Amino acid sequence: MILGLCPALAVTNSAVNALTMGIAVIFVLTGSNAIVSLIRNIVPKQVRIATYIVIIATFVTMVDLFLKAYYLELSKALGPYVPLIVVNCVILGRAETFASKNKIGLSFIDALGIGAGFTITLVVPGGIREILGMRTFFGIPVLGESFKPWVVMLLPPGAFVTLGFMLGAKNLIDQKIAERKRTANMESRIKLSA
Repeated sequence: MILGLCPALAVTNSAVNALTMGIAVIFVLTGSNAIVSLIRNIVPKQVRIATYIVIIATFVTMVDLFLKAYYLELSKALGPYVPLIVVNCVILGRAETFASKNKIGLSFIDALGIGAGFTITLVVPGGIREILGMRTFFGIPVLGESFKPWVVMLLPPGAFVTLGFMLGAKNLIDQKIAERKRTANMESRIKLSA
């Protein structure tokens, strides 16, 4: 999932941009997974990846045209990153590893879950970057005038700094959980041997 975030991180300089990108990914994932699942027994193995890319590209084009038609400023803010959804490894990976092997209902639910996780993973750094870089959250002021915005948080490197801190926090949590499990296992072994 981390690798699939890289192109999208550049647009997460605000919570609105991150949420829009997340919704776009959910739409593309659910639509493409549903279609791939429906045609899974029809498409020859030799052309399945190319077929999946065409299906994904169709849904991405729909999202891109919708944004350009109804939300032009948001489309401009997202720039070339919406079309890059076509080559996102998360979307192609789910089509190949899950949707092509499961029925439409499961594929749709899988896409919703993966898409929701992807969206949360974009909105959290997007929100942090917006708060620290613009003193707002979803455009609503949250920090006073005395806080000087960190402009670097609005630039692409700010995304990687934020992601680095998030991954560091996740690793600390994982270590604490692993330590508790080890301690619990040792205690249960001691009780069994006594």
